[in-house]
Amino acid sequence: MRPSRLLVALAFTASSGSIAAAAGMTGTVSGPDGEPFRAAFVQARNNDLKMTVSVLSDNKGGFRINDLPAGNYTIRIRAVGFKAEAINGKKLGADEHLTQNFSLQKAPIRWNEISQLQGEELLPDAPGKKTWIANCFGCHGFQSKMASVVRDEDGWRDRVAFMREAMKSSLGDRRGFNDAQAEEVVSYLTAMFSEDSKLPKSPADLPAYAGTVFKVSDEALNIVYVDYDMPGANRFPWTAQPDKDGLFWTPEYGQANKISRLNAQTGEVKEFPAPNIGPALIHSAVPSPDGSVWLTEAGSKKLGHWDPNTQAIEEYQDSWRKHTIKIHPDGRIWSTGGLTVFDPKTKTYTHIADAPNTYGIDLDSKKNVWFTEMMKGGKVGVVDPVSLKVTKFTPPTDGRPRRIVVAPDDVVWFAEFDASKIGRVDPKSGTVQEFDLPLPHTKPYALKMTRDGKLWYSSESRDVIGRFDPASGKALEFPLPYSDNGMRDFFPDGQGRLWYASPPNNKVGYFYMAVSQ
Repeated sequence: MRPSRLLVALAFTASSGSIAAAAGMTGTVSGPDGEPFRAAFVQARNNDLKMTVSVLSDNKGGFRINDLPAGNYTIRIRAVGFKAEAINGKKLGADEHLTQNFSLQKAPIRWNEISQLQGEELLPDAPGKKTWIANCFGCHGFQSKMASVVRDEDGWRDRVAFMREAMKSSLGDRRGFNDAQAEEVVSYLTAMFSEDSKLPKSPADLPAYAGTVFKVSDEALNIVYVDYDMPGANRFPWTAQPDKDGLFWTPEYGQANKISRLNAQTGEVKEFPAPNIGPALIHSAVPSPDGSVWLTEAGSKKLGHWDPNTQAIEEYQDSWRKHTIKIHPDGRIWSTGGLTVFDPKTKTYTHIADAPNTYGIDLDSKKNVWFTEMMKGGKVGVVDPVSLKVTKFTPPTDGRPRRIVVAPDDVVWFAEFDASKIGRVDPKSGTVQEFDLPLPHTKPYALKMTRDGKLWYSSESRDVIGRFDPASGKALEFPLPYSDNGMRDFFPDGQGRLWYASPPNNKVGYFYMAVSQ
């Protein structure tokens, strides 16, 4: 057996580029028949750092994890429909190597282990289902928040009321969600996820299940994930973005009303509260070159500014909703929701009247501000930062463009959420092209270009991430080590790895392709 993956370097690698003394782990995974088991996630959790490394078993069932920091480990397998005993309290010292083999047994497939799209296709059609999907799936799927718990009718009514009154997300009055719709959702949740549930015990009991399973390609087996736990429950981390010192900042969209800072070398997460009373719904936390951090509060329509000297947040009220931030080289703060520019010197907002409903944002080499309109009939647009003149481009498909990335050659790429396509704008010619993703209903959300010119995207509905090659127009998709991923955006660190957050799983981390050996 010659394992094909090598975990090259984790965040605790010394800044000089040399790798400190570290532990390693190899082994095999076999199925119930004793044969090598392919594409099982082997997850090694350092309980001291609250950090988990996830790799996939190869075609021979082999796996390898190198450069693990010394500490106390729990090792487990994640393979839907199978189980193995977790290995607890395994102490690894520096330079120590562990060999660990796993033998899987069959296990029931649970409803909270499947993807959002599988749930949409397999959960029974009944009154309230369409209303539930249309309104609840905007921020999370059903796996962690619904299929993982059992509540009676009053319990589900309480949860729906909480989302309407406290979180004010997609169920808020501004979206037109009314009492009748709330009762439809309560009725459906009670029918599906209560003691008297009408669901089969396992989605695999349904004939249609087999046709919904994602098939992992050989090349996709080489991905590695490293993630860290948030410091408390229900933080709902939205993104993770590095600052100039290599620390990672995360907006917490949940009730905590905080932003957090991760030291990936120690696993320490420090939180800073926003002054806002009530759910701020912090959507972005973007480090500035001066060491401060700018944040958006989607719930309260405010920008916030964290001062590294006082370690406190000052807020600036606006009348337009706030989503994503881009700090302009001239010092002004651009934000989407309604596209606005904030001048920190005068503490005043300017609204871009021609762009009242925007989401993605990026800058080109001339520092023009590009944006997407995430709505029916939404366009891709650009603003001259001096004249504030807006120019818009119409995609061939009405696909609700979401995230946007400007490549080094100033070609603009965007994810079309409803159309499951990747779009391209050539600013010189004004042409707009589209590229189909491998499967329908992918709903691409996060989007970022890496140093090799490849575009990485997350699938909101299918629990995969993808790598799109602009040169060939082809995409390769990779499985995720958790269900209900909810990734919103990717940010590269100094080593070129892409950082993400998984709100429903309460984790932040990064992924990269391993080096073969």
